[in-house]
Amino acid sequence: MSDTDRPWGLDTLAIREGIARTQYNEHNEPLFLSSSFVFDNAAQAAARFAGDEDGFIYSRAGNPTVAAFQNRLAALEGGEACVATASGMSAIMATVMSLTRAGDHVVAAFELFGATLQLFGILQRFGIEVTFVRQDDIDAWRAAIRPNTKLLYLETPSNPLTTLTDVRALAAVARERGVMLAVDNCFCSPALQTPLAMGADIVVHSATKYIDGQGRVLGGAVVGGRKYIEETLAPFVRTTGPTLSAFNAWVLQKGLETLGMRMQRQSANALALATWLQAQPGVSRVHYPGLPSHPQHALALAQQKTGGAIVSFELGRDGEDLYGEALRRRAWAVVDTCRLMSITANLGDVKTTITHPASTTHGRAGAEARRAAGVNEGLIRIAVGAEDPADLIDDLGRALASAR
Repeated sequence: MSDTDRPWGLDTLAIREGIARTQYNEHNEPLFLSSSFVFDNAAQAAARFAGDEDGFIYSRAGNPTVAAFQNRLAALEGGEACVATASGMSAIMATVMSLTRAGDHVVAAFELFGATLQLFGILQRFGIEVTFVRQDDIDAWRAAIRPNTKLLYLETPSNPLTTLTDVRALAAVARERGVMLAVDNCFCSPALQTPLAMGADIVVHSATKYIDGQGRVLGGAVVGGRKYIEETLAPFVRTTGPTLSAFNAWVLQKGLETLGMRMQRQSANALALATWLQAQPGVSRVHYPGLPSHPQHALALAQQKTGGAIVSFELGRDGEDLYGEALRRRAWAVVDTCRLMSITANLGDVKTTITHPASTTHGRAGAEARRAAGVNEGLIRIAVGAEDPADLIDDLGRALASAR
């Protein structure tokens, strides 16, 4: 942290926070590829295992490289502590399971990512009840809370329709009812949005996405208050084992160094693409919080620095079956005709990606869940990268023209 009274800005934190140099005084962050750590004597080993002395024991329980990444991300999110995990899904699983047991209740958003919806379905097999509500309906959240509710869980913006939740309003409800609020900040990252500052208790990340930013490794993270992270979450992760590898932590820590500049460039590209898409024949709707036409544009301006880098749009003609095979074939034709955009469901990369959510990210969620989430067959999601925006527009323009 800063040695002065003036706190560091986000870009400085992303580059300088979490550096603990070894005796070699290296300039770049060291990488500790070791499964275990040696003790000076038996008494020290006993003290560390008992928790009476700080220090590393075994990399499932803690590793210097992982700790450096955790400290940097916690600083960026404005949290007191962080636990990193092997993937974004393991971060979600650890969050929910560390706070609940059989008979407890969770309220979650209909609009959650497809794999997250599936995870909540699995958890219900173990006696954890889940109620789904529209994430933009604060009254619905309030009404769904029960005496046994332990957690409210959402993503904002949502994947893939970029629906927002008023985090400040929902945090007030959570505090009033004594329930924890967890926000998946995958789409925005701390470069664009800090849910803890708006009253959330927990922030969850798929670090695989914008935190890495180059599509290289998997990782997840949970940021929050020290008491929850160190006394509740960390023991769960340590025992169950979804631990982030030291190598992946090192890659993710390096990714954080360019997070701010990447998010600014990719957000600017996304706004340019979304603005262009609004005027294209055959496009019935564009979902992007940075557009004035987005129904929650004012909320996006209030809680995000930009509209983000995800643009979704819908194909469809008047009277056409939005869940029919014909519309799916036309959407696939658009995806297949793109040559610059990579056809992959991953997002957050500096390379632009394009996917058809109904048959990929939400394909296993089932038709009923897709309808509830508003994911129809004409919906296409673009995770906008850092290429020249004119090239992206040219690529998508040719694809749309060929599929009319």
